[in-house]
Amino acid sequence: MAGAPTDRIPLHTIILPVLGVAAALAAGKAGLGLMALALVVVLLGSVLAAVHHAEVVALRVGEPYGTLVLALAVTVIEAGLIISLMLGGDPNPGLMRDSVHAAVMLVVHGLAGVCIVVASWRNRDAEFRVDGANSFLAVLIPMAVLVLVAPNHLASAPGPYLSTIQLIFVSLVCIALYGAFLFIQTNWHKDYFLPVLEAGEGGLEPPSGRLAFASFALMCVALVAVVLLAKALAPALQEGVQAAGAPRAVVGVIVAAIVLMPESAAAIRAAAQNRLQSSINLALGSAVACIGLTVPAVAMVSFWIDQPLALGIAEGQEVLLALSFAVAIITYGTGRTNLLCGIVHLVLAATYVFSVFAP
Repeated sequence: MAGAPTDRIPLHTIILPVLGVAAALAAGKAGLGLMALALVVVLLGSVLAAVHHAEVVALRVGEPYGTLVLALAVTVIEAGLIISLMLGGDPNPGLMRDSVHAAVMLVVHGLAGVCIVVASWRNRDAEFRVDGANSFLAVLIPMAVLVLVAPNHLASAPGPYLSTIQLIFVSLVCIALYGAFLFIQTNWHKDYFLPVLEAGEGGLEPPSGRLAFASFALMCVALVAVVLLAKALAPALQEGVQAAGAPRAVVGVIVAAIVLMPESAAAIRAAAQNRLQSSINLALGSAVACIGLTVPAVAMVSFWIDQPLALGIAEGQEVLLALSFAVAIITYGTGRTNLLCGIVHLVLAATYVFSVFAP
């Protein structure tokens, strides 16, 4: 969480969230044009403000709770974006599948690959706690398979869909797995997730309770701004993808990219400071929270608005997902990694993005 100020609140992190809420309420639904561009700028600023305040709160509560605060904040942003697009745009049954799939692939390979390259470039062999990384994978792999692969192979509903009872069961399983993971992360084995620090290394002094409380309140305002701005931008986003002739799955990739942008900045900064364990906590933690919390939340909304959810990914993507987890198990199985592993992950991330545009 290094890099967040501990003595004051930057003025722009106060102005941007408030401006975001006001702009979203005033704009309504934006189409393509300068208005949409302005809202995008305010949206990105609100996301960064939310992450800044989450980092201040994280410094106050310490590890491993610090990275958990940021992961939960990012998950709220993702769920808000998806739900806003579901409610504000044309029906897109595959939106959650596409965004969750994109988040998993971009985190496991794109973000992790960049962090490994950055950390390895400085120290050749980067270290992390293998027990913590394996704990993330132990939860992430079954949740990803249940949500993204199992619907294609169950007989109760045709195609990539789950029946109502199956979707309820999978949502409850995701919540149970995430709850069990939180218990392990914050209680019995929280030492698995503590950064590996060299002698003489340390972090910033924690902020005061008053500053942490103010940052928590401003973080909530920023998250509200992100959700409202996403709803206003939903028509422009969908029109832009259609005008470019891109596959509909690109909308999900864009959602995931927006969501992961703040967490990516924090993770890469930690890797540059030789804190690869914090990078892994941020990256894999966001993927676990993405499935464990976003899927149940969006499923509830789908029941409410009676909109089905297409969850199963294509057969070719199933193969790529299996390869992704096989490589992740190798990478995180030793507690040390190097530049080659980072390059391999980046190649797999590029392969995924290419497959979206050329399925």
